[in-house]
Amino acid sequence: MAEAEGAPETAKSKKMSGKKLVLFIILPLLLLAGGGAAAFLLLGKEEPAKDAAHGEEATPEEEEHVEDDGHPPVFIELPEMTANLVSSGKKGAFLKTTLVLELRTAEDQASFEGVQPRVENEIQTYLRSLRPEDLQGAEGMKRLRDELMLRVKDSAKPAKVKDILFKQILVQQ
Repeated sequence: MAEAEGAPETAKSKKMSGKKLVLFIILPLLLLAGGGAAAFLLLGKEEPAKDAAHGEEATPEEEEHVEDDGHPPVFIELPEMTANLVSSGKKGAFLKTTLVLELRTAEDQASFEGVQPRVENEIQTYLRSLRPEDLQGAEGMKRLRDELMLRVKDSAKPAKVKDILFKQILVQQ
C-alpha cells in the first residue's frame, strides 16, 4: 500500500516540474529571443542611414533630409491662420497658428507665390477638420506637421517645400 500511495505523489511532482520547466526556462528563453529579434530589427533600420552619411547612394527619402550646401534655405512666413475646430460641446474650440515654410531654393520662392492661395486653402481646410484632442501632446503636433507636409507638398507644386515650422500655435477651448 505504501507503493500505491507513493505513485500518485511522483506523478504529481512530475506535472509540477513540467510547469516549472515552462515558467522558469522556456518562457525566459522565448522572451530573450523576442528581445534579440526586436533589437536586431531596430539596429538594422539605422544602418542604411549611416551608410548614406558615409557617401553611399541615398534613397529619395534620405535625400530630403540631406542639407543643400550650395543653396541657402528660403523661408516664407504664411499669414496667421485661425480655424474653428470640431467640438461636441456648446463652446467652440479654436486653433490659431502661424506657419513658416522652408523652400529648397530661391527659384522655388517665385513659383510658390503663384500657388500660395491654394496652399493656404489646403491648410485651412485640414485645420477645420481637426478636434482639440488631435492636437494633444508632442505626438499630436508631430501628426499635425506630417499631415500638413503631405498636403502642402502636393498643393505647392512646382515649388518644393522642404519643411514646415510652427512659429506660433494656440488651441483655445
